[in-house]
Amino acid sequence: MNTVTAPTPYLKLPFSFDLARLQEDLRRVAASECIGHFNTSAYEKGWSCAPLRSVDGRTDHIMPVESGHFEDTSILERCPYFRHAIDQFHCDKTSIRLMSLEAGGVIHEHRDEGGALEDGLTRLHIPVQTSPLATFRIDGEEIHFSAGSAWYLNASCLHGAENRSPQARIHLMIDCVTNPWLAQIFQAAGGVQRDPPPYGDPSINDGNVLQIIAALRAGSHATSIQLADRLQETHARRTGAAARP
Repeated sequence: MNTVTAPTPYLKLPFSFDLARLQEDLRRVAASECIGHFNTSAYEKGWSCAPLRSVDGRTDHIMPVESGHFEDTSILERCPYFRHAIDQFHCDKTSIRLMSLEAGGVIHEHRDEGGALEDGLTRLHIPVQTSPLATFRIDGEEIHFSAGSAWYLNASCLHGAENRSPQARIHLMIDCVTNPWLAQIFQAAGGVQRDPPPYGDPSINDGNVLQIIAALRAGSHATSIQLADRLQETHARRTGAAARP
């Protein structure tokens, strides 16, 4: 019988930062530099961000992109302790933002596809200003990310947030490119990655693999036949069926 290991939805990582220095840098960022989140249907009340690293270092760019030339912004340049915190993570980074959820604000539950460590994106949160009344709901579980710590959020899980405190909840959010160092930190902290697709391609599963094998064999091309053989062998290992001779 095949078992599926549930991937870690969130995880506290072994990093701790000086909260007073984080908040000192926060005061270097003007309210006028924060941009309202573009997806206005995804939240209630205010949800905004200040870009610290963005495409071409633009301070007016907060749209999510999968590729582009990312540079630090002028905002980050005047925040030395944010820089120190970011540099503790020995990996490439794409987008880095200060994310602010207004008092009384709600982020509706959603999924960010491709937002897990095993997808190549490791999203980290360092709470700079928060309260136990500011919580996430991740796969049905309510959790508070404590201030000054580093937290991994598997954004491909169903998640939302609510700030029931009287002040804005502000996180330093770092989108990291997964690498072996980051994966080792994750594993050492007790993280569990999602099982890889059994057939290599996530669109192939036990329910459709035999039809795909038949279609590949019907093509009669050498490459297709080799792929069909590999799929057949994997299917045999998973089900106990005899592999095709």
